[in-house]
Amino acid sequence: MTADQVVRYARVGERDVAWSAIGSGPPLVIGGWWASHLTLNWEDHAFRTFVQALAMHHTVIRYDRPGTGLSDRDGPPSASLDDEIAVLVGLLRAIGQTRVTVLGGSSGCGAAAACAAEHPELVERLVLYGSFANGADIASPSAKELLVAVVERHWGLGARVLADVFLPNATAVEREEFAEFQRRSSSREDAAAALRAVYELDSTAHLARVRTPTLVAHRRDDRAIPFALGREVADLVPDATFVELAGEDHFPWRGDSLALVEAIERFLDGLPPLPPAEQRAAATLTPREREVLMLVAQGLTDAQIAERLVLSAHTVHRHVANVRTKLGVSSRAAAAAWVSTHER
Repeated sequence: MTADQVVRYARVGERDVAWSAIGSGPPLVIGGWWASHLTLNWEDHAFRTFVQALAMHHTVIRYDRPGTGLSDRDGPPSASLDDEIAVLVGLLRAIGQTRVTVLGGSSGCGAAAACAAEHPELVERLVLYGSFANGADIASPSAKELLVAVVERHWGLGARVLADVFLPNATAVEREEFAEFQRRSSSREDAAAALRAVYELDSTAHLARVRTPTLVAHRRDDRAIPFALGREVADLVPDATFVELAGEDHFPWRGDSLALVEAIERFLDGLPPLPPAEQRAAATLTPREREVLMLVAQGLTDAQIAERLVLSAHTVHRHVANVRTKLGVSSRAAAAAWVSTHER
């Protein structure tokens, strides 16, 4: 179910779009990040864990926008919402998908929402994470111009500055690795153009026209996109469900990524967000404990989990014991059942 990905290509308009799919179940499409690379992202353990958690119950489809990653790099990335919609809709039709859930993150939220508004026949549910309605509100005009100028004039320095913004809790090594990832995902010129397009993006009108069931989730102390902008998105989308998450990491796969997975799964199953008391109980789990818990729910033994996560069986046993204590359950089976009732 969560084996290594296979990258495929679909012809969309005049360009080749790289895409992959893992898991089984209803399709969940993730895409539209301003910098992405199917292969390099997949090599990131935290990213892979996040996607594999979603793939437990869904066929997770990811793609690189034209001009980035493994997709056609002969031209610039999409520069408008109309272009982004055309790419997403064209890809879905090319690979034979007719009804999907779309997960838009950060700058990809505008395209996801616009696609839901313009093509409700394709998008049956919408999830927006770390979102904003108008890119002009992300930062002051001078701060935006300075960042674009740094990226445009010195992509090496610009990539490191962006790493500091996006990865506030990362080690120096992790930030340098992400800076290198950005440089490999996009050229200097394309990165600057894409960043400028983010700041010029305004999806306010599209958000107001969305009639698809929508979840808006945002981390309270997000360092890249202020929490208030996510709250505004939820207010703009009629009848949207808003979930406030703890943390300051902008990327969904960093920090407590499985708390976001849990919120998404409950929404897609038509369940309300967890009550505050249960949110607090779940929030006490560390990212590693959540990772172990998800594998317990898949039926893996301690030895199998240890092999998967490159840990000792003793360490895994201790994590399972900690999970049981924090959740207030008496057995391994009860911990697995907790996942089935709270994640699903």
